[in-house]
Amino acid sequence: MHPSLTRSRLRAAAALVGVAAATLGVTAAQTPAGAAPSTTLVVNEVYGGGGNTGATLKNDFVELYNAGTGAVSLSGYSVQYLTGSPTATAKWSVDTLTGSIPAGKTFLVRESAGSGGTDDGPTPDDTGSLSLGGTSGTVALVHSTDARTCVTSADCTADTAITDLVGYGTATVHEGTADAPAPSNTTSVSRTGGKDTDQNGPDFTVGAPSPTPSGTTGGGGGGTEPGPLAIHDIQGTSFVSPQNGNSVSNVAGVVTTLRTSGSKGFWMQDPKPDANPATSEGIFVYTGSTPAVKVGDSVLVSGKVSDYYALGSGETLSSTSSLSVTELTAPTVTVVASGAALPAPVVIGPNTVPDTYAPDLGNGNIEKTPITPTRSALDYYESVEGMRVEVDDVRVVGPSNSYGEQYVTTKPTQAATYRGGTELLGENRTPSGRLEVATLDGTTLGLDVGDVLTGATTGVIDWSTYGGYVLDASTVGTPQHNHLAPVTAKAGSKKQLSIATYNVENLAPGDSADKFTALAKGVITNLATPDIVALEEIQDNDGATDDGTVAADTTITKLTNAIVAAGGPHYDYRLVDPVNDQDGGQPGGNIRNVFLYNPARVTFVDRGAPSVDRSVTGTQVTKTKGAAALTLSPGRIDPTNPVWTSSRKPLAGEFRFQGKPVIVVANHFDAKLGDQNSDGRFQYAQQSSQTQRAGQALVVHDFVAKILAAQKSADVVVVGDLNDYQFSSPLAVLRTGSADGSGTPILTDLITTLPVDQQYTYVYNGVSQVLDHILVTPKVRGVTYQVVHVNAEFNGQTSDHDPQVVDIRP
Repeated sequence: MHPSLTRSRLRAAAALVGVAAATLGVTAAQTPAGAAPSTTLVVNEVYGGGGNTGATLKNDFVELYNAGTGAVSLSGYSVQYLTGSPTATAKWSVDTLTGSIPAGKTFLVRESAGSGGTDDGPTPDDTGSLSLGGTSGTVALVHSTDARTCVTSADCTADTAITDLVGYGTATVHEGTADAPAPSNTTSVSRTGGKDTDQNGPDFTVGAPSPTPSGTTGGGGGGTEPGPLAIHDIQGTSFVSPQNGNSVSNVAGVVTTLRTSGSKGFWMQDPKPDANPATSEGIFVYTGSTPAVKVGDSVLVSGKVSDYYALGSGETLSSTSSLSVTELTAPTVTVVASGAALPAPVVIGPNTVPDTYAPDLGNGNIEKTPITPTRSALDYYESVEGMRVEVDDVRVVGPSNSYGEQYVTTKPTQAATYRGGTELLGENRTPSGRLEVATLDGTTLGLDVGDVLTGATTGVIDWSTYGGYVLDASTVGTPQHNHLAPVTAKAGSKKQLSIATYNVENLAPGDSADKFTALAKGVITNLATPDIVALEEIQDNDGATDDGTVAADTTITKLTNAIVAAGGPHYDYRLVDPVNDQDGGQPGGNIRNVFLYNPARVTFVDRGAPSVDRSVTGTQVTKTKGAAALTLSPGRIDPTNPVWTSSRKPLAGEFRFQGKPVIVVANHFDAKLGDQNSDGRFQYAQQSSQTQRAGQALVVHDFVAKILAAQKSADVVVVGDLNDYQFSSPLAVLRTGSADGSGTPILTDLITTLPVDQQYTYVYNGVSQVLDHILVTPKVRGVTYQVVHVNAEFNGQTSDHDPQVVDIRP
């Protein structure tokens, strides 16, 4: 168990350095809080959820580990437990131990059973009767069979009989400044890579219970002889190792790559592969501290096999959609020789990876299926997980970020965009050539879409929550910068009304002057000074500070002043402030939709009494002098409808251009939060957030339908960040009122009128896709539509979205 691998920013990927060592014992050793760490026995894992609701295992357990060089007798030792919140007179519960622990082995003590569970677990080395707390408590390994009486960390530190102590959850007694994290009925706390700093907080992490007795299979192969299992036996032909949770001994390999920060450890690879294309020959060894080996060392590793899942906020091992990475943890490493030649990398070319990214399993778990390298990209990369690979002369399809990550394509002609990206052409059609490349030392390469890494980029295959399988590169090809130019829109004629939409990504007064200047340039130059700009993600006057402020006039004025300073017109604006903390987005920011308009070109029609609380009172459709009109302008559409829970409400406004009425609806639909990871184990991934967006789309569709019922020829323009694709069911609902698109269209999604290779407004994890839209009603004429690529393809971004503009003749 170890820190999350969800992103290189969290991994803090390492430089390729090493310290020569003949033998490295990565020991798990601990003594009382503040005392010198033990060099022999430690508590390795604690599980208190046995038999509880949702648990699979019937019993609690405590697992010990001998980090020394010889067997240790447990005669005179005990495992003791203290409740998480002891009284002043509380005493510890005691289990006397018998037997001994061989060097480098674990020792499993089965404790009391609950009323549930279905699995007895492996045969333990000893049994006891302790009833451990499921989420909080303290477990101690004591060189005495007398119950301890200490009830504070300080007093237990002074108790010389306590060999090791682990407080977890909210336990009063613990080592160091913080408890180990809280486990649950389905998780345990486990020592991270055997590392002991006398700090329970960083020394332990939460993960799936893995009770391991001292006699677990995979042993043997003492000294400098390889054990019975090779790396390909551990990786197996399944996504989850057949040895998951087992201890293995003397697994042979050559060190290929080091990671010396973040999740520290090293990759090793067997230079003698088997003939099975489904079994990987590489594996990550998690040490938890800077690995004392160097690239080219021939090593034998003993440790515990663990399939590690990077858990997101609120995720559990059963609910996460992440794929696992098979690792060796709590390792003891013996260097047999140095200077070995590295296994040749697998060269990945245009025809190496299948054209299918993921198989359709009806949302089934791909980990329940055998690895089939010819079936999908997910299968292929799993078959080389941890192995050295090479890609040559690859084009960048997702720009560099500040964490040393970028995306390339191994299939240069697959779904290519007109500017060098790779495009999402349908639901569940992630381009299989897309591959993340992360520099191991975190170097930022400053690459834009269309640039090329010339020559060989070489590294090992890992998995990341952000973009799936990733090449952790120890050698990066030479960057060839092709200087992709930002798009500049062609200005419409004086007889055309220009309407733009731009998500300005949490714009707040505290943002840098450079951001405001860049946005102003984008409006004036790249969007050709539109008459109306619908902005999304305008924050309130104190940004993310959550103090009840909802007004955003400071934010907007700072932007309009920047536009004037850059030589543009003085835009006026209209908005409706939201109810505090009710519209989602960054907590405290109160993001909302805003209209900017150039009063020299267009008039805003204000309607409705100033006394009306427009944050909760919806605008309605009416008819004035034969034309559709709004009762509140600006006004929000059905703002108390549950579909807008924790989401931005649409802003409707009535404008007049050269005497002609136009109604504009600005939107920012619910985000894709909560969806399963499309790069993960459930395929195809569930998109649960679409339900709310479909409901939002129906509300807006029905509102537009009412306008057209009042005036069939009404010019209505629906714009904004709709957070979904042009081929998605929410967009079908917005256009036609039905999820399958079978209804009569009342809106045309203008992105679909462009050539296919131009249909994108956003680049996410290296995939060009559509999130932002402009739609128009049937009678809108003289349409000129442009997507203005100024952000998403570039490593220096003002926003993560590209704006777009339409010119119409009302």
